[in-house]
Amino acid sequence: MKASFETVYDENFKYIYNYLYTQTLHRETAEDLAMDVFVRAMEHYDGYDPERASVRTWLVTIARNCLINHRKMASYRRTENIDDAPEPGRSDEYGFRQDAISAEVNRILAKLSPKERELLAMRYMMELDNRAIGELTGADSKTVSQRIMRLLQKCKKFADGSALLTDD
Repeated sequence: MKASFETVYDENFKYIYNYLYTQTLHRETAEDLAMDVFVRAMEHYDGYDPERASVRTWLVTIARNCLINHRKMASYRRTENIDDAPEPGRSDEYGFRQDAISAEVNRILAKLSPKERELLAMRYMMELDNRAIGELTGADSKTVSQRIMRLLQKCKKFADGSALLTDD
């Protein structure tokens, strides 16, 4: 039995917003895209089939399509924009907390490609397993696992300072 759309929204908005934030690194853009995702999801909820995919996987698919459309329509360029983050030590309404660790994570994410950020967001923010990520990206679960391991090693090098974190 499908949950009500209100329940789907309540349980998944934060995940979708956080996924979009890691892709755009801009709060207002992530908010706008998240609203687009849920408007589209609401319009097509009758057609959602829980036997084909979890609701979160379905929402990530919609979010990815919204992000692709956004990048096509805007003169998309990767930027680091921490100016709109909440005050240090405080969380915003989406649970995004600004502290020294969050600032460092944002600096590392800004150095990754959109595809790399997307992979990390799907695994660690959306909590999708390798199989679900593989279905979304067209890769098998072993390949997804290897990509995530290499990406975590890359992030560790940034964090350890063995890779330069410079402003572009």
